[in-house]
Amino acid sequence: MSTYNAAYPIRRPEHGTDDRFSVGLALDVAAVLARHGYPPLATGTDLLRLQQALFTLIYQETTR
Repeated sequence: MSTYNAAYPIRRPEHGTDDRFSVGLALDVAAVLARHGYPPLATGTDLLRLQQALFTLIYQETTR
């Protein structure tokens, strides 16, 4: 039986922000989605929702 270790989510940065998580990342993902036939982003709300979804996928919740 093999053990599966998921790559995501990762830990949130302890100090400050992660420079890799940027508007550019969200726009790149949006472009890939559009190339695969999904609708392009139409509003700032679309971009915000995409960024929130990516953040949720990438980073684990911090424990208090």
